[in-house]
Amino acid sequence: MPVEKKGHKGFSPKVSQYYKVDNDKVSRERKTCVRCGKGVFMSEHKNRRTCGKCGDTEFIQ
Repeated sequence: MPVEKKGHKGFSPKVSQYYKVDNDKVSRERKTCVRCGKGVFMSEHKNRRTCGKCGDTEFIQ
């Protein structure tokens, strides 16, 4: 008996939202994780930043 999927839990934002392009310069919009390194961005919350890969959390004052 096959198991039916109930749908998506959420959605992953497009990678293009993590970068800002001004003429010929490209800049990152979000901070990268200190532990994981380049390519792993931290999610922005109301009072903290969190890495989805390693779970590292930085609190913003």
